[in-house]
Amino acid sequence: MNRQFANRREAGRELARAVASLGIEDPIIFALPRGGVPLGYEVARALDAPLDILLVRKIGAPGHEEYGIGALVDGASPQVVINENIARMVGATSQYIEGEVQRQLAEVERRRAAYGSGLSHSPRGRNVILVDDGIATGGTVRAALKALRKSEASRIVLAVPVAPKSALQELEKLSDDIVCLSTPDPFYAVGAHYSDFDQTSDAEVVSLLADARTWSEANER
Repeated sequence: MNRQFANRREAGRELARAVASLGIEDPIIFALPRGGVPLGYEVARALDAPLDILLVRKIGAPGHEEYGIGALVDGASPQVVINENIARMVGATSQYIEGEVQRQLAEVERRRAAYGSGLSHSPRGRNVILVDDGIATGGTVRAALKALRKSEASRIVLAVPVAPKSALQELEKLSDDIVCLSTPDPFYAVGAHYSDFDQTSDAEVVSLLADARTWSEANER
């Protein structure tokens, strides 16, 4: 199944309709910044649910940062997940990995300061929907799912517009449900399935989170 999405917001609206059909009670939406936030916003708005973020950073291969060998996620239950087989294959030494972990932790702190958010809602005992704009190798999402499970979320649903079947099979044991709109074969890159895949800016993330807080606070009154 191969789909083409106009942009992240359109993909988010389609994803919201699919997630709504699960009938999840009182969910919290956690989006992976930056690209997952426009989709998470649409899902949260459709479900009238709070929106938060998980600060996750990819750990890239030496000389090829976009090729993930693992990821780290910051929050109540920090996780560092490394695919040891891939790391060995690309020549990533333990020293290289530690250096990348420290570099990405610094970026997490920068984003925390910029967004003023990050696990302000506790997932413990709650139904959680984790949203991203797509999955390639799955390293980033795997780290996020492990952190949510460690945080004792009641139910974890992974929701993405596009991913390879092989990655979803790897993630099934870490989530209770998976919603994916498109599983192209062969799979090349997430961006290939969007007409507009421009980078999401920090300013857009801040704006969407602020807007989401407005309806969330109104619901709590």
